[in-house]
Amino acid sequence: MPVWPYRYQLSLKHRVRRSVYEILRDEMDDYLMKHALVNSYWKFMEAGEPYPFVPKRELKPRAKVIEKEYIHQNHFLVIFCEGMIPGKYKKYIRFFDDNKVTKEAVHEQLFNVQLHRRYTKNLRYFDNPNFGKLLLDLTPVDYAILVQQDPSIKRQNRYVMTHFHVRIDWPIDDATEDMAQHLRYISKELYEKNEKYAQSLHSKLFENYGFHRAVGGRRTAAVVAAQFLKKMHFISTVYVASAEARTLTRLSERGVSKYVLVKVPMSDISQIIAEQGVSFEKFRDVFLLDLQNDHGVAILQVIYSNSIHSKPPEDGKLRRLWPEYQWLSVSDQKLIPLDAPDIDPVSYNTIYSAE
Repeated sequence: MPVWPYRYQLSLKHRVRRSVYEILRDEMDDYLMKHALVNSYWKFMEAGEPYPFVPKRELKPRAKVIEKEYIHQNHFLVIFCEGMIPGKYKKYIRFFDDNKVTKEAVHEQLFNVQLHRRYTKNLRYFDNPNFGKLLLDLTPVDYAILVQQDPSIKRQNRYVMTHFHVRIDWPIDDATEDMAQHLRYISKELYEKNEKYAQSLHSKLFENYGFHRAVGGRRTAAVVAAQFLKKMHFISTVYVASAEARTLTRLSERGVSKYVLVKVPMSDISQIIAEQGVSFEKFRDVFLLDLQNDHGVAILQVIYSNSIHSKPPEDGKLRRLWPEYQWLSVSDQKLIPLDAPDIDPVSYNTIYSAE
């Protein structure tokens, strides 16, 4: 499994590519965060239904989320790659000619999807001003959307939405085995010890990406895709929004983070504005999606860090799995500003406080 180099370790050509990718990834974060959370919130409001805020306990590592699917909650799976996935991997990440993002495919296969404007070829390029709108138009389609490096030799620092309806067909057992070998919990084969040990590793695969093993199909596909993409010699990011969990989860070389809508009580708002030295009006305009009598609605980003149990051992030796040890912990919690590019997020440690 390749170890991705830091930017300073790259050639000038690949440093430029990394820089472009990271800038565009910031834009992608913004597109998808607003679609998963902000747009969903207003769909609930327009339908006259209360928004189902996620209980704080469900943001803790190893939380088991069993909820119904909410029809007003936007859901999707998007894969954004710094490079191009080699064609030899099509049997696992299924991108073919018939699911390319082309005019013909859009008109023939997306008869039930309403595009915001007439499709033209250049809409699928990230540098087109309407790329974000096309991306959101296609999110209702089953399976994943794939955005990757432009295959054109002349435009290697350009990114394009190449495929939609992309199925992830790598077996979960293979993903678990790949992870366990890398972390030195097995030497060769997933079932080399016994079935119970293999099942524990299977659970840890999901925990390593911030989920419980019982999650649904779209989140399972995200876990498998994120593990498979570790085989590539470039970085990648998997975004998954669930109609059940009501979160946007981001899986990348930086680890796991989740975005979620939270209620911020007025007492907390008073404390934050005192600490930040800003007015209530400024905080409201920058951070609050909505304001009710006793609380505001804001976007919380929860960042998780890996414990030593989910990192390769320094000595490289085979080790034993202890299922009770946590693989992730909460490392940061921040409120994210809305449409305010010059404002930094602010710390808001709320997960371990009372509901």
